[in-house]
Amino acid sequence: MTGLESLLVVQERDLTLDRLRHQRATLPERERVASVGARLEVLGVTRAARGAARDELAGQEQRLADEAQRLGEQGQAAEKRLYSGEVASPRELQALQTDVEQLRRRQRTVEDQQLGVMELREPIDQELGVLDEERAALEADRAAAQGELDVKERELDGAIASELAARDEAAGTVERSLVAEYERRRDHAGGVGVARLVGSTCQGCHLTIPATAVDRLRREREGELAYCDNCGCILVP
Repeated sequence: MTGLESLLVVQERDLTLDRLRHQRATLPERERVASVGARLEVLGVTRAARGAARDELAGQEQRLADEAQRLGEQGQAAEKRLYSGEVASPRELQALQTDVEQLRRRQRTVEDQQLGVMELREPIDQELGVLDEERAALEADRAAAQGELDVKERELDGAIASELAARDEAAGTVERSLVAEYERRRDHAGGVGVARLVGSTCQGCHLTIPATAVDRLRREREGELAYCDNCGCILVP
């Protein structure tokens, strides 16, 4: 097999590698993983916002609960003093009674406010529960898709490795300078660096080469490279 014929084998291996790498990069499982990941990001933003709102209400609820407890303790202390017999002055007893009533009223008001905040928080807690369930389902879906993607990638990686080994073996039978020229042409032409000339048609770009150019190419001395005037690839007569 001549160097150019071997180079055609290298070209076929490279085209196969291109297809395999493209297939790996465009696996539908990869798109599914990305799609589910994007949905999880959106859900995460929503949950963070709702969680922040819930936490704010929970903070208000706790502050009100603390205030209600403090008022209750103050009311108990005032009531205990009121009935302890320690205070004998009617005016002081009246003032103490007024303090107890005010503390109790204030405690009831704060407890009502606390209840109102609890009522506001409950639907957010329910919403967060739904969001958590949706997140768990999406995470399971992403894990399944990632598992399928991993399997497909391993399969394609094996095929790529095998094809690459065959490509390197074929390239090893060609002069390095010719391989370098082929790779330069291939990079420039977007994938095809060498092609067979069938009649007057380049099999790389599938365009017809003028008859005069074909005649000139076929008269080239052995060892001289011929190139397609259209795509620039090396031609194999």
